[in-house]
Amino acid sequence: MLSRRISAASRLRGLLAGGPATTGACPRAFSHGRVVDAAARDGELRVFVVAGEVSGDSLASRLMASLRALSPVPVRFAGVGGGLMCKEGLQSLFPMEEISIMGLWELLPHLYNIKRKIEDTADAAILFQPHAVVTVDSKGFSFRLLKQLKCRYNQVAHPLHVHYVAPSFWAWKDGERRLAKLHNLVDHLLCILPFEEEICRINGLPATYVGHPLLDDAIGLNMEKELSSVNSMHQRSGEAFRQEHAMSPDSTIITILPGSRMQEVACMLPIFLQTMEHLIHTFNELQLVIPVAPHRDVRAYIENVVRSMQLPVVLIPGGTLKGRYDAFNASRAALCTSGTAVMELMLAKLPCVVAYKAHFITECLIHLRKNINFISLPNILLNSPILPEILFRACTAESLASKLSEVICNDEVRKLQVESADQLLEMLYEPMKQRGCLFQKELHNSSLLSNIFSPSMIAALTVLYTDKHQHALHLN
Repeated sequence: MLSRRISAASRLRGLLAGGPATTGACPRAFSHGRVVDAAARDGELRVFVVAGEVSGDSLASRLMASLRALSPVPVRFAGVGGGLMCKEGLQSLFPMEEISIMGLWELLPHLYNIKRKIEDTADAAILFQPHAVVTVDSKGFSFRLLKQLKCRYNQVAHPLHVHYVAPSFWAWKDGERRLAKLHNLVDHLLCILPFEEEICRINGLPATYVGHPLLDDAIGLNMEKELSSVNSMHQRSGEAFRQEHAMSPDSTIITILPGSRMQEVACMLPIFLQTMEHLIHTFNELQLVIPVAPHRDVRAYIENVVRSMQLPVVLIPGGTLKGRYDAFNASRAALCTSGTAVMELMLAKLPCVVAYKAHFITECLIHLRKNINFISLPNILLNSPILPEILFRACTAESLASKLSEVICNDEVRKLQVESADQLLEMLYEPMKQRGCLFQKELHNSSLLSNIFSPSMIAALTVLYTDKHQHALHLN
């Protein structure tokens, strides 16, 4: 099934290159006030982009690359981001990690510093005079920044405000009511889950489903090749990883993903390593692999902690897409902090256990406000406990070891997780096929014959061609 989906994505290149139009009406509300027109008048496209964590850095960097490929004029970037964004031409105002705070109670000691960072970022954005301001995830920082910018604009100068990754309004009580207030701050929302677009628009917020970044990973890994023999491809990748790191063919490899932010790594890694110590005598030649987030402090912390481990541990650069998936393909199972990495494990079809722990007060607030039964996105989308979740006070080394042993040894549990991956990808990919005709006229004369139709491409097209007054056009 995945082979058909990626092949279909390749065929949609014709739409981006001015191929035959699809049958039926093509909704085109993007008629005036577009970013691309303002950029053409100025002779350059200026985009102020802000991301506050590793997953946002990856999303933003791909968006930046697509904007540069699609823009008819040179592109300049300014804002806040990480290493991947800097490779695309950004000079970050300050290290992205300074605004990467997880949890409600945990945020309190950092409030003053965050407030100063918001003011500094707003000052820089006003001076840059962007055609578009793109904030990526990190809703606490992003929405406060957009609110301050709105207060500073005069009546003439008003860049397009785009927020990439909808807040999880569906996860919290009164979430939709809060969503309705965002139209005062955000001109357009880029959604990564299919159902979010319609709910946003019902609540007065223009939105576009651009596709989950997981689909960009599939394209980045060239998964359209050899998908008919995907198992053999994964097997070769796993064998190469074992050879590269001198791992025995008989060893049991477990990948652990403690997170990308220093705060969550410091919380989860000790528990994960204690879990592994419980399993030393359960599995033959147990070996660990840890993809390390591209963060100097995180790497130094992990290197220091694993020195005392009795088990052999291999650290790999977490910022390398192929490196992560090669490790997944060599592994028997994974232990993962709830977050973006869970979706990566689904694409790799690596069975896993999801864990999450937080301060007691944060836990209480979550229990009071949550509107869903699960914490990991695959379980939420499939509305089923496909992936075991060990959360909060239940998240102990003993409980994790017990559940991980079950995932490794129980073939039925493993089969359920693997088979659910295709169902999940189908849900994410099918709505993307409707996006092609939206920009057909704009790219009729495009020479982008080699570009795959992907989430980052759709996101960039939406930024370039979205009208600031699109909501009024929809209403009319």
